[in-house]
Amino acid sequence: MDNNSHDKSAEMVRAEFPDVKLIVNAENRGFAAACNQGMRAASARFTLLLNPDTIILNDAISRCVQYANLHPDVGVVGCQVLEDEHRISPTGFSFPSPLNVFLALSGLSRAFPRSRLFGRPELSWWDRMTEQDVDVVTGMFMLVRREAIAQVGLMDEAYFVYSEEADWCYRFAQAGWRRVFTPCAQIIHLDGGAKSTSQVSTKMFVQMQKSAMIYHRKNLGLAAWFLLKWIYVGSNSVRMVMWLILSVVNHDLKTRHKSAAARAALLYHLFGLEPR
Repeated sequence: MDNNSHDKSAEMVRAEFPDVKLIVNAENRGFAAACNQGMRAASARFTLLLNPDTIILNDAISRCVQYANLHPDVGVVGCQVLEDEHRISPTGFSFPSPLNVFLALSGLSRAFPRSRLFGRPELSWWDRMTEQDVDVVTGMFMLVRREAIAQVGLMDEAYFVYSEEADWCYRFAQAGWRRVFTPCAQIIHLDGGAKSTSQVSTKMFVQMQKSAMIYHRKNLGLAAWFLLKWIYVGSNSVRMVMWLILSVVNHDLKTRHKSAAARAALLYHLFGLEPR
């Protein structure tokens, strides 16, 4: 599946893997829509969503398939994700909610990572060394049972990027399928953790919040959507001013960009304006 990339990876696949069924889009249709194209063309018992910036370690895919075969009530399997050989990336998290978003944006989840209450957005009290049922399996590695997909449907294409795996896992949960993290398999995420966060552009920063709004309106209702909207308005207002002051004091271009991103998000929530 190639979603209008410009790095000539599609040509590489055609040349080096001629037996692979390759779908090439003329435009970037978004993560969910492109994944759905691939799933419609597939027929295996399991579907694997896998980020391109990952390295598979020690038969991780086979191990997850074996795990799923041993646990027929599990619809989605996630594995241990490493930032490097020494650091485990915190994948697998709670369903989005106004409370969880507030805890993350306010810094309370980072200030009290061992707390079962304050650390609930990313389950920060858990070291990812043990098997755990989770609300949401992170989309960078997501092994999904075809039977579960047949029951709940494909990913919601209203999400261009972000929150689509949370929405999908919410539907799996509603249908009674478990979502499980297992450390029996490992991958390396080359651009994970802080590196990934630092690469988020202003457009994607706004898109992240837009997708969260879609999730809340769809799955939690109008009251949750409205509450989240004003959490974002308050958070972006504070961040816009704080980062602007820091950028002036420190003459730092990065903090100025953060202030501009917060301003763009504020314009989206107040006036529906999206960055181009």
